[in-house]
Amino acid sequence: MLLRRIVVDMDMDNQAEVREFLMSRRAKISPEQAGLPAGPNRRVAGLRRNEVAILAGVSVEYYAKLERGAIAGASSSVLDALARALQLDDTERTHLFDLARAADGIPLSGRTRRRSGKNAGTRPSLQWVLGTITDGVAFVRDQHQDLLATNELGRAFYSPLIGEGGRTPNLARFQFLDPASRDFYPDWDLFAAMCVGIMRTEAGRDPNDKGLQDLVGELSTCSDTFRQLWGAHNVRTHGTGTKRFNHPVVGELTLAYEELAITADPGTVLMIYTAEPGSPSQERLRLLASWAATNATVPDQTQPRTPV
Repeated sequence: MLLRRIVVDMDMDNQAEVREFLMSRRAKISPEQAGLPAGPNRRVAGLRRNEVAILAGVSVEYYAKLERGAIAGASSSVLDALARALQLDDTERTHLFDLARAADGIPLSGRTRRRSGKNAGTRPSLQWVLGTITDGVAFVRDQHQDLLATNELGRAFYSPLIGEGGRTPNLARFQFLDPASRDFYPDWDLFAAMCVGIMRTEAGRDPNDKGLQDLVGELSTCSDTFRQLWGAHNVRTHGTGTKRFNHPVVGELTLAYEELAITADPGTVLMIYTAEPGSPSQERLRLLASWAATNATVPDQTQPRTPV
């Protein structure tokens, strides 16, 4: 009964998503940040509904309707005004538009519905591309955080995640269900928030994604931390940046990352981690590549480690 209740609660119901997202963004902005007088006897965190309505240039009644989740039919100009009033960043603004498109029956910002990207990992041309990347970690993941394919260095890099047998390795399951992730990710809390924010963004793009719904239900049942982060309704994209890792073979690595969309398989991305030239991390990546070339225990297929 508990599992069913959580899965139902975490289902990507569009009206609930819109309501919780708008309320959570409104609660994050103080009147001072919005350029409004705070006034006495405030009973809510952040802005009041009428203050958002004033900032967005709509009636209080209309904004209240939107915040109840009835966002279908909202024009782009209204959505833009809301994004400005709530001081949404680019990812949050896109998420709001995705929720509105889904309410209008047009998921993925007007694009055709995504097909599964599972076959991307077995496409020979993509495997060849991965094979040409020898100085960095390269892998393909889909919108469900499944690790579909890696280059040789990537298999060695993700050896704490990749194991023998079972289902496709999944970055979110590793993050929240495997204690080894806390050693692998020195900034575990940051990684956890990033992971959930990316999943929230994907949920907004396609609220009918059954695979993502099932994953959210599973993680919500098994991880209190995931459930709390999911309830915060924060969204983000990956893009580019720097991350720290603690690899069991070569130790600490500080790597820059770039995320590249694979247009042949919408929803899948190519991630590449590289080290700054001449840095200790570059030397450690080279050591890891040497270890991978001589260690026969690193599997050729991306198979998951069983959480303990």
